[in-house]
Amino acid sequence: MEGVGDATVLRGASAAVDVRRLGRVLAGVGLAALAVLVATLFWAGARHNSRIDRLRDDGVPVTATVAQCRGLMGGSGSNLAGYECTGSFVLDGHRSEITLPDGALHARGSVVQLVTVPGDPTLLATPATVRAMRTSSGVYVLPAVLLVVLVALSAGVGVVLRSAGCTGRSRPAWRSAAPTAQ
Repeated sequence: MEGVGDATVLRGASAAVDVRRLGRVLAGVGLAALAVLVATLFWAGARHNSRIDRLRDDGVPVTATVAQCRGLMGGSGSNLAGYECTGSFVLDGHRSEITLPDGALHARGSVVQLVTVPGDPTLLATPATVRAMRTSSGVYVLPAVLLVVLVALSAGVGVVLRSAGCTGRSRPAWRSAAPTAQ
């Protein structure tokens, strides 16, 4: 195998690799992935705060009846990590089968007080949890930092591409033409 410039020869065949184009593509893919991550984190933070607001503002108390509980094993499988209990409650004539949010062991048939939002029985918490919940601008810190990084990297990539003459635009004919002697 013999390398010649930007092409590699293998048994008579050559594969030309435009390193500049590959770098631009990889930089673009990396920046796009970072942009998707930033957008996803902003969305997740907004959704988290929205769920807290809905539980605090629109939440109604319900009484769930425990159907069963299972023990959850820890990482190595030798330690109990908590419990997953299922149950049900009725709200506005609709029965909802749910997983209890507290992770505690409850006896079958016992009742647990919960708070849910009408129309969204999956949004569920204990009354103590709802009282302690507060929306927070802290959920936006990481995405904001990553947004600054994205902007800085985008600017840096733009500067590098411009300085390398890789703007993707061809030069106007009047700029690339050699001066003629008259």
